[in-house]
Amino acid sequence: MKRLIEKGLMFGNLHHVESPALVDRYNRALKHLTGKQTALGDFHVDISGYSPEIGHELNDHQYLNQGGVNRQFILLSTNQKRAPLLNVQFSTSHDILHRFITENAAQLFALTATDAVAGELVNSVFSVSSPRKLFDIRRIKIEADTPGGTLQHAGQLATLIDQFKSQEDAWFDDVLIARMITVARKSGDIARNPVHLKHTEYEQKNFWTAHFGGVYLFQDLKHPALIAAQDKTDLGELPIKYVLDREDRNRIAKFFDYNELTEPIVKAPGLDAAAILQQKMDFIVIDTAANAGFDLSGLNRADMRRLARQNAGLLPEEYTGLSELLNWATGGGDWPRISSDHPAYFYTLRAADTPERDLINMLLADLSPLDIRQLFICHKELFYRLYADWPDAKKTYVANFLEREYQVDKAGARAALFGHEPDMTGDVPEIAPADLIRRVGPWGAVRR
Repeated sequence: MKRLIEKGLMFGNLHHVESPALVDRYNRALKHLTGKQTALGDFHVDISGYSPEIGHELNDHQYLNQGGVNRQFILLSTNQKRAPLLNVQFSTSHDILHRFITENAAQLFALTATDAVAGELVNSVFSVSSPRKLFDIRRIKIEADTPGGTLQHAGQLATLIDQFKSQEDAWFDDVLIARMITVARKSGDIARNPVHLKHTEYEQKNFWTAHFGGVYLFQDLKHPALIAAQDKTDLGELPIKYVLDREDRNRIAKFFDYNELTEPIVKAPGLDAAAILQQKMDFIVIDTAANAGFDLSGLNRADMRRLARQNAGLLPEEYTGLSELLNWATGGGDWPRISSDHPAYFYTLRAADTPERDLINMLLADLSPLDIRQLFICHKELFYRLYADWPDAKKTYVANFLEREYQVDKAGARAALFGHEPDMTGDVPEIAPADLIRRVGPWGAVRR
């Protein structure tokens, strides 16, 4: 994974914690949440406050996310909203944290000026012991405070103030006044600096989770369904009519169609379909050539055609289907009949402009894993897991390609591929510092 870190394709745009004061605040919050502390003098954190260096130090990369449910978080700065979320267990977690920070920016800025904010994404379950538990996770509530209880004390002071205003002869109640003064020393001036957090509840009806081998749960659609990345029979009986897995290609295609969730690339307005199809085909050639042991360094368009010719007998059906579609798109062939049974089918789709666009693109990346660009953009967890087992030649090619073709214009690349630009504020990696590479090392174990 080192080459990905060096190119800013992994652990990019993490928030650097380096001042002794911030390290001390982090430690107080960490002890408040977990009872643990770090001996590191500086480290990097994601949007939730998780640090890969501290995870390595504690030998526990789930130290803020025990059981993969009810993720805890530590905020040292509102700038953490620009960071990605690592070790993702639920696809909605980053968006919820980002919205929480954005919608409470003024209050959190005031609180983090003097202390850390520690909290938890709370739902109705504390563990996902069975797939049925996933259906109980419909609403997420954020509970947060400083380790010193600033918000709790502010609430107490507000209650005391209301009592003081409504109570007759309150000016002569020395006990009440003394309690107000004592609590005010802990909460600060809530009249000048209100610290009440708003917008702390969020719905989570349609989501992906890493639990049970990867599950996409769509509850809030006209035609609901659960789609599993592995064998659906392992999930047992579930309270939803349609339970599908990768083998149910026709039924997944119908699910997309019934809910109007996808559109063909070649019919999407304003899209250079031919260029996208050609690039998908190139990725398939690279995969085939790498597995065959070919040298992939310094390839140009002529080299790619040569590799395709040399490996023609090895190229999978995905390549053949996309090639026929490309011939049609460029005016040189008949319209190919690529049904949902065809291995190339899901490579020919992109998500339609619906509220579930990002989740559908994530599912399509799962169903078309040879498209390494879409896989990296839409499903990083799966990308990193598959990357670890690729031949070294493919690893090098993919890392160089993403650095050259995606890093230089991330927003433009996403707009060209998906049309409507998704909100990926927290997914803007920067080049990771050399000392982070030294500390992190080859992080294949982070996502075990």
